[in-house]
Amino acid sequence: MSTAVFTHRTVLLGEAVSALSIRPDGTYVDCTFGRGGHSRLILQQLGPHGRLIAFDKDPEAIAVGEALAKEDSRFTLVHNGFETLGEELDRLGVALVDGVLMDLGISSPQIDDGRRGFSFRFDAPLDMRMDTTRGMTAAEWLATADEADIREVIKTYGEERFARKIAAAIVAQRDIGPITTTRELALLVGQNVRTREPGQDPATRTFQAIRIFINRELDELRAVLPQAVQRLAPAGRLAVISFHSLEDRIVKLFLREAGTTDTLPSWVMVRASDMPEAPVKVVGKAVKPSDEEVRDNPRARSAIMRVAERTTGPWREISA
Repeated sequence: MSTAVFTHRTVLLGEAVSALSIRPDGTYVDCTFGRGGHSRLILQQLGPHGRLIAFDKDPEAIAVGEALAKEDSRFTLVHNGFETLGEELDRLGVALVDGVLMDLGISSPQIDDGRRGFSFRFDAPLDMRMDTTRGMTAAEWLATADEADIREVIKTYGEERFARKIAAAIVAQRDIGPITTTRELALLVGQNVRTREPGQDPATRTFQAIRIFINRELDELRAVLPQAVQRLAPAGRLAVISFHSLEDRIVKLFLREAGTTDTLPSWVMVRASDMPEAPVKVVGKAVKPSDEEVRDNPRARSAIMRVAERTTGPWREISA
């Protein structure tokens, strides 16, 4: 494990924790512990009988969290992806919680540590796994995947219009030798992207796409959203911070569906007041970082937070 220290500036720190409306004796879940920015602020607002459960897959984040768990008995750390939310809460004997926070995507330490293979700014092994203890690396996947699969991943998760050319070049390169480093992939992509937005590296979209795929980021998000709402006590809050349009679209559409009452056939005569309440209600408008926060932390510029509150309405199966 790396001993280098990489700082992480938590995005929408005060806004996210405020959105949870912390009760001192409540139970809360931080689905993405990272370096503990949100978790520490939640703990500051909890009383002696409050509880915080945090999830993370990254072994280096887990090391930070384990140190915090030794200091604070109210804090429980789970080394697993947040798609296991319901399963892990059952294991811990927790039926309902008062708030769930998700700070999606990749953290600054993961980007800034070149050895992790997330960034084209460094020449490093092409890994890209958030959990380096399990799963296939990006290099291993690129060495075995079909050209059609590579093209679809880059097109869908990277919204890259040159996905076909990039995928063909990757497969052609495999006949010469494997692609094993971030620099090799970045150079190959750069040779096959004709134009790019000002200030954006040609490899940006491809690296994003492969990272999302390798870590199943969107699949995990779709899996956890229904679990989170089901586990919220009435008046409990869900706050989700997204960093790109694919994540935010999933969150927005899920909350729209969960915030809508069941529709009945037009011939059914029923008063609106007799209809069951929707499982959640959206709280306020989407929140973005202030100009000051973006100036201080440019990586915050694409963040957007959506907040919802659990009602007393019955849960129904809702797919994200």
